Amino acid sequence: MTDRARPDVDLAVLEEVQRRVLWLSTRIVDSANRERPHTDGVKVGGHQASSASMVSAMTALYFSHLDAADRVSVKPHASPVFHAIQYLLGNLDGSYLTRLRDRGGLQSYPSRTKDPDEVDFSTGSVGLGAAAPLFAAAVRRYVDAHFGERPRSRFVALLGDAELDEGNIWEAVADSATAGLGNVMWVVDFNRQSLDRVVPGIRIDQWRSAFEAAGWHVLEVKYGRRLQQFFDRPGGGALRRWIDAMPNEQYQSLFGLNGPALRERFLDGAPDDVAPLVADVPDDDLGVLVTDLGGHDLGALLEAFTACDAETTRPSVVFAYTVKGWGLPIAGNPRNHSALLTGEQVDALRAEMGLDAGTEWDQLDPASPEGQWAGRRAQQLRRPPRSASLDVAVPDATGVRATKAVSTQEVFGRVLVDLSRDTAVAPYLVTTAPDVATSTNLAGFINRTGVFAPEQVRSWNEDPLLKWAQGPTGQHIELGISEMNLFLLLGQLGLSWDLSDQPLLPVGTVYDPFVCRGLDAFIYGTYSGARFLVAGTPSGITLAPEGGAHQSTITASIGVELPGVTFIEPAYATALDWLMCHAVGRMAAGAAPTTSAAPVEDGAYYLRLSTRPIEQGPFEAARRRLGDAVLRRQVLAGAYRLLDAHVEHPELAEQGAPVVQLVASGAVLPEVLQASAELADEGIAAHVVDVTSLGRLYSAWQRTLRQGVRTATAPSLPGALRTAFGTERTPLVTVHDAASHTMAWLGSALGVPCVPLGVDEFGQSGDVGQLYELHDLTPGSVVNAALAALSLA
Repeated sequence: MTDRARPDVDLAVLEEVQRRVLWLSTRIVDSANRERPHTDGVKVGGHQASSASMVSAMTALYFSHLDAADRVSVKPHASPVFHAIQYLLGNLDGSYLTRLRDRGGLQSYPSRTKDPDEVDFSTGSVGLGAAAPLFAAAVRRYVDAHFGERPRSRFVALLGDAELDEGNIWEAVADSATAGLGNVMWVVDFNRQSLDRVVPGIRIDQWRSAFEAAGWHVLEVKYGRRLQQFFDRPGGGALRRWIDAMPNEQYQSLFGLNGPALRERFLDGAPDDVAPLVADVPDDDLGVLVTDLGGHDLGALLEAFTACDAETTRPSVVFAYTVKGWGLPIAGNPRNHSALLTGEQVDALRAEMGLDAGTEWDQLDPASPEGQWAGRRAQQLRRPPRSASLDVAVPDATGVRATKAVSTQEVFGRVLVDLSRDTAVAPYLVTTAPDVATSTNLAGFINRTGVFAPEQVRSWNEDPLLKWAQGPTGQHIELGISEMNLFLLLGQLGLSWDLSDQPLLPVGTVYDPFVCRGLDAFIYGTYSGARFLVAGTPSGITLAPEGGAHQSTITASIGVELPGVTFIEPAYATALDWLMCHAVGRMAAGAAPTTSAAPVEDGAYYLRLSTRPIEQGPFEAARRRLGDAVLRRQVLAGAYRLLDAHVEHPELAEQGAPVVQLVASGAVLPEVLQASAELADEGIAAHVVDVTSLGRLYSAWQRTLRQGVRTATAPSLPGALRTAFGTERTPLVTVHDAASHTMAWLGSALGVPCVPLGVDEFGQSGDVGQLYELHDLTPGSVVNAALAALSLA
């Protein structure tokens, strides 16, 4: 028996393979829960039912349909199936099969960065793993246009039907940047059960219409061979019409029944012409017949996948009707989501598979037809190595000039344009934004490089300041207003070295308050190990007239706390130039060792910028005092002393005046410098420390603390903190246009009293001075905070 779409495929062999996949995926979960010692009383879990419903589709893909260049996102709950398949293909050591959800073992859900076998797309946060291949395909289209066509890849997402409830799915489907991607196929595990319930009613018509409206090719694989053949009998159409019309809850209830009880339930409410059609079907066979769904028919699945390949100009979605818990005694049970097979049920399944305790973990017999088939598939799916690094020397600085007051947002745009003039770096730069490119200062770069479009688009815009030529050579990918799409695209651009064999240097911009809107996708990208640079701008209450809805307060905390992200918030042009070039250089280097100028980093960079113009004189004074080499090293490390009160006011040092350190980041530096001058008039020496990367400072502190904890030794003060703050224990005032707690930890790190000033309420409209007064960020407030800190010393 062969598949009609692939005559070289022996379906009987694939049936045997899928039986072993079902067994191993079930046993992986069983072993973790029943046999591994547990001392904490916490259930391991593993979703045997949700996993089983994907066995057929994944067997068809990995053991027949896929090529080595194809990339697959696996439904989170199908993780055991994925690992079982990788084991049978020889890509996973058997010792891991008993280590699901164990430290250093198989992860709960497929993970690019944590699993021992090769995972294309991390999944777990539902909806994101499904959309990721769509954006990866968009990136491939970009790579092919700029660097020559790569071997054709199909980008496949395996997702649960409940994932279609996630809004980010439809944001991704609707965006013009993902239109026309004929190498994308989504396979929806349409088992009509969610976590809590059997889904009332079938939403297939609604979803089909939504996909078709977005230009997708939609297929349903609803019935298996047995039912299809029965439907072809005289009068068989009545049976099909009844099953199509049957309430989903009634259909799902059939899986818990057999014999006469199943027949009675099946015929409850059926038209009169249905009962005679199945009268000659024995009771024991009726359940097998009426629950024969296409999502478990390997031939039907492969035929649908082949049909999707023929659709070269639009994405495809396949609704594969499945049974949650297929092949298991808990199949279709409305409470099977977290259910686990008992020991007796596992023993019975083992015997049914023809295995025993000595052979249950074996791979397929290499001498058997299925073992030989798996061996050939392993060779066909083997991939060549990829490199994450670019052989490109990114300059240490562009030399951006700022002779007057300028904002960091404006400087960001200038630096990016200057980098685009570097013929070595320019080809790899690619920018993106969710309809905010001009208002976040990407316009200069876009005017130089153009907007990416698969085909040349005639421009009807005659504005000389907005020359957005659209075509295959463009280097900016414009998105609709969706921050989720922004971070999903940035994540896939940042993984292009692996998924498209071409490293890129992705840069994105977003209004800083709306980083929170895309946070789930931001986390997803960094968890997956993506390298990109994102600028959040404008930020804080310094965006004064816009009011509280557009004033970000917690984004700085997100930048510091999010693993895989280096948070940067400079105030001055040259500092931003150094930091930005260093970040792009690290992205280009991939996994190469860093210099001693900054800690080892391998991930994303988050710039928090402002539209407030800042006078550059104070930075230039520090530059003269310290010299470029020293100052650059300190700026990259995270902080430097912008103003040394003892140098500015030597008389205070001679008098032994009280000393306080004013610590600030970003747009509030002018107020802090003014406060330092006012304190000097009061006989108090107030140093000013400019924190350029709170993230790097915090990481350095935590490294020394952890080292002390793990070695039971007194932790030392990190070099970056020691250099910027000195060794004298002086009280601190921290000032930040963000939540006050974001910098408050510095007092603990230095072991001194600390008074943190920041924004801890939702803002309102006004000018900068009014809002700084409202939130105690004025020079007078900083002076009072310094006096309070001194009183605590």
